[in-house]
Amino acid sequence: MESPELTFTLAYTAFCLCFVFTPNEFRSAGLTIQNLFSSWLGSEDMDFVHYHVKRSSTTLLVHSALPLGYFMGMCNAAPEKHLQYFYQMSDQRRVFFVFSVCLLLASSTLIVYWSRQGWHNHPISSGLQALVQPPHSNWASVASSINIEFRRIDKFASGAPGARVIVTDSWVLKVTTYHVYIAAQSDCHVTVTDSRQHQLSPDSVSPTQLLTLRVHSINPAVKPFDIRLNSTEYAELREKVHAPIRNSASVVIRQTISELFLETFQAHVDLNQPYLLPSGQDVEPCIGCMQVPANTKLVRLCHVDEADIEPECEQCFCRPMWCLSCLGRWFASRQDQQRPETWLSSRVPCPTCRAKFCILDVCVVH
Repeated sequence: MESPELTFTLAYTAFCLCFVFTPNEFRSAGLTIQNLFSSWLGSEDMDFVHYHVKRSSTTLLVHSALPLGYFMGMCNAAPEKHLQYFYQMSDQRRVFFVFSVCLLLASSTLIVYWSRQGWHNHPISSGLQALVQPPHSNWASVASSINIEFRRIDKFASGAPGARVIVTDSWVLKVTTYHVYIAAQSDCHVTVTDSRQHQLSPDSVSPTQLLTLRVHSINPAVKPFDIRLNSTEYAELREKVHAPIRNSASVVIRQTISELFLETFQAHVDLNQPYLLPSGQDVEPCIGCMQVPANTKLVRLCHVDEADIEPECEQCFCRPMWCLSCLGRWFASRQDQQRPETWLSSRVPCPTCRAKFCILDVCVVH
């Protein structure tokens, strides 16, 4: 039978891990710093900088109090240990108690120092001070600019509350548990440094690619920092970042499941019988993109099993009107997005005449 001391230790450890790293279940239950201290923190939308100055300080204070909270809880969980009497404790518990008290006092003293002169000494305020340049005269002016741009609906924002990436017209921001990294768009450049493929994701049935981007600033007072985001959000980020985003040679960005499918679609079509263009017939530009010649023709070549419940493919009499990329994107757009494993075997209507076809009926024009 487990002792009350061990049971409490395991339960408190699990609680601390969830409280610090905050899974979705804790956010739904409101067990976050942002929710528990919302009246003190104020509104992020109205005063982004001041909100995160207070949020990071409160987070540090609460997290530093967790060891002392464990000790106080243990006093009730194991009264036979006489933990409420300092001189009756074991040497190890006495050391832990002193450490817990000193940790809380040290963080409290640090936060008091940060809060002097309107939080002038806080690390976020110090980081803003390094960004002061015309037209800004002081760090409060820089903070005001960030606050104004954060309220705009056209900003890029991604990630959980404790690990957010925000890009406005003038600023690149990374919000972490204890800090906010800030770089001016006019002074920085961004490089894709790494990508990781995850086969399982709670939010998607398809593999997820996570990108790591390094933000460098020409301002020596601004330290480089990394931001991470899903590859499906990369295109939106690229539109918001003014400077070109450099890509390491070893990183291949796969942005969406449709992009992954398009490569497979093109590879399968290359194996099909080509379509020989009749003499005298001209190839017109693709009506989908108007950028390249139309290089595909739908010709019924597949053989459907009699037991197949899907309607048979139909003969398409349209002339070549679509390029392979546009036709592949059309094919992907007509699929069940939650069942990508069925895409290659499905049939879709021709985008022009609505005749049903499958991937075996797509021929490249020669």
